[in-house]
Formats: sequence, structure tokens, C-alpha cells
Amino acid sequence: MHVFVTGATGLIGRALCGALLEAGHAVTALSRSRGADRILPAGTRVLTGDPAEGGGWEEALAACDACVNLAGEPIVEGRWTAAKKRRIRESRVRATERIAAVVRAGGPRVLVSGSAVGWYGSRGDELLDEGSSGGEGFLADVCREWEAAAAPAAARARLVLLRTGIVLSPAGGALPKLVRPFRLFAGGPLGRGDFWMPWIHLADEVGIVRFALEDARVEGPLAACAPEPVRNRDLARAIGKVLGRPSFLAAPEVAVRFAVGEAAEAVLGSQRVVPRKALELGYRFRFPNLEAALRELLGS
Repeated sequence: MHVFVTGATGLIGRALCGALLEAGHAVTALSRSRGADRILPAGTRVLTGDPAEGGGWEEALAACDACVNLAGEPIVEGRWTAAKKRRIRESRVRATERIAAVVRAGGPRVLVSGSAVGWYGSRGDELLDEGSSGGEGFLADVCREWEAAAAPAAARARLVLLRTGIVLSPAGGALPKLVRPFRLFAGGPLGRGDFWMPWIHLADEVGIVRFALEDARVEGPLAACAPEPVRNRDLARAIGKVLGRPSFLAAPEVAVRFAVGEAAEAVLGSQRVVPRKALELGYRFRFPNLEAALRELLGS
């Protein structure tokens, strides 16, 4: 296939472009970053532009067989000021609206469009999957609008809504931030550590995206997270074990909320999500177990 990728210079996008090229697919990447060609794997056709704005990239998208839409302002970098929240929402919704319009008009036959487990809101110990209802809160609202923006594409293309959990990789994202206190012998859970964290190894995130692209049975919401969600305290214990560091110095919840403000919704929210659809359709996780995933990622 010829695959069009937005958000290509992000953590997932870079890995995905490389995997698609290795599998023999052609890749056109759209990025707002100038110099993206120096970041992305050799063989990637790179276009510079903002998917939330026009600019000529639509013609290139229309010529592709499939699209993976990963564009969006980072959620957990910086405090949620009014301007930051506006960028989080608009960068996702406006870009997806434009992409869906091209797909509906006659472009790719498959659209894998990003979403997140934030769609469920914070739900305590409730077991969640693709059939569960949406939740409440800023992130849940954003995800609802984000998924709704992609819906018009389903009029003529197979649409997959990728509800991604916490992607673990030493190259970026959450893992380096999670690990840093442990390396300083100051690691531990956040508050009581009883909230659930749906995680996924970067290799499986890329694997699930490829699965969604290549298997015609995959359609609609798709949870992209490992089959074994863990509580925050179990994640802390596993990091400590893998690094050979203590894991009992809990960070008070009030301190976390003071440090990040309203963004604590993303940090402390509880989503016990399982990838029911991926498992039922036969996706085989390379890293279903957290400790094994961390040992591979952290070289221990």
C-alpha cells in the first residue's frame, strides 16, 4: 500500500514509518516540522504542512491507498492553560475533519485515525473495552469530538478509531519521565497508586496500527493497549524491580495536582482498558507482560 501518515515525526509516527517501509509499503509523511526528512527513515516522502490547515497536501493524500492520522498537540507537556487546551482540541479535530473530507471525496480506502483511552474518562476499577460508553472530563470531550470528526470518512472507507493507551519507549513519551525518579533512588507510586494505567509497548502500538491497516476485519473503535492493564503502584514496583531501585517513595497526590494543575486528569485518571477486539481478531502481542516489556525497553 501507499500510506499517508500525519504526525509522522512523533514517537509513534517515526517508528510506524520505519516499520511500513520495512514491510514494503510506500510512505508519504506530513509534518509541520521543517527538517522532518532528517528525522524520518530514508525512503519516506516528506511533505511540510499542517493537517489542520490547507496547503496542497490534500492531493497527495487523495492519491494514497490508506491514511494513518496521528496529528495532535502533546497532551501531557506543559500545564493546561486555556490556550493549551484549545491547541489540544483544535489540532486533533480540525486536522481530522480535513482528512476525513478528503477520504470521503475519493481518497484512501482505509483511515486509521487517532484517539485515546481518555475517551472513557476516569472510571476507577470498571473493566472497559471498545463496547464501553464514553466518559466525562476534558479529555473525554476531546476524544468524542476527535472521533466524530473522522466519522464522515466511513461513508466510503474502512474507518478505525485507535484508542491508544500510554505508549512505552525509551525514545520519548511517558517512560523517560516515569523512570527518572527511580534512577535517582526516589521512585514510587503517585498518591496511593491505585488507579489503572493502560500501557502498550511501542512495538505493539506499531503492530496494532499495521494490523488495522492490513486486516479488512478491523473497523470502528480499537483499543491499543496491552491485555494486562496495571495499577500505578504495580508499574512503580515493576520499574523498581527492573532497574534494581527502591519503589516505595510515593509522590503525594496533592503535590502532583499542584505541579501539573488541571492536566492531573491525564496523569491520575483511571482507565482499566483491555483490547478485546484486537484479541478476538487474532492480534498477537509481542509484549503482553509489563515486566518483560520494561526489561526489553530498559535493557535489563
